[in-house]
Amino acid sequence: MRYFVRDGTLFIRGRFRAASTGVGGGIADVTTVLNHTVPHDFQEDPVRRLELITARHGIFRDYFGLLTAVDMHHLCVLQYDSVTVFITAGVSNPTPSPSTPHTINIIAYSREGMADAALLETIITATGAKAWALHQLGYDFPGTTTDAVVAACERDAEPMHTYAGTLTEIGRRVHEAVLFGLPEALAKQQGRVKREGPSFFIYSRYGGDHWVEWQKENCPYYPCHFAGQRCDYCYCPCYPCGDDDLGEWVESSNGGRVWGCADCTLLHTPEGADYMKRNPEATLAELKRFRERI
Repeated sequence: MRYFVRDGTLFIRGRFRAASTGVGGGIADVTTVLNHTVPHDFQEDPVRRLELITARHGIFRDYFGLLTAVDMHHLCVLQYDSVTVFITAGVSNPTPSPSTPHTINIIAYSREGMADAALLETIITATGAKAWALHQLGYDFPGTTTDAVVAACERDAEPMHTYAGTLTEIGRRVHEAVLFGLPEALAKQQGRVKREGPSFFIYSRYGGDHWVEWQKENCPYYPCHFAGQRCDYCYCPCYPCGDDDLGEWVESSNGGRVWGCADCTLLHTPEGADYMKRNPEATLAELKRFRERI
């Protein structure tokens, strides 16, 4: 899975099995899930708008799309082990009103395989967490009139997860990510938290289980590789790549094995980071070839 924001649109690219409640939703194999910002006075056909956006980027048919009036620099991305959740949120339309288009869009991705029933249950789990988060914030409604959820997993992975309710590991991760991330997304959209771009949170067990927002400006470990390194991809979009040239599987203190790549600087050189920004869907082999040329 790769994700990037371009021209007011979040693109999530890969080979997915996905379920969507958004425009043209359902259950399907897709290569792209996107969340696109529209103007506040948007009156166009949603299907047509998504067709134009995807065609402009060479994407045809096999995608699920969401629309929102929330700007993508208010996006919150939350990573909890194998689960990544993307949230944009605004709550100006708890009741029908064409002049207040803000909405809550949630995309939950798992790099582990899921049965179709688990994908559908992920939508229920995310919706329940959204309603509870709004309740805790003091809102008297469980969502807006235009909210949408997409649940996606790696298409080629074996279906490890049959269920995704809150008693399951994957459901608990989705629930916790939405419960924490929705208030953060609203705080950004409402101007109470100011960031120059999307926010990235990771669930950390170091020093006790908690969420951490990564900000390169305040990183206490800089420079962790070398002076002058670029930290745009501190949390690598290729992780876990499984390439023996770049890392190795190591035993986790919490049990199991995790991909260790502390010595990899593939995307930390200024040239490598810039190349990735220009070519966000570059394969690992392409990135390695580029490194050899510089």
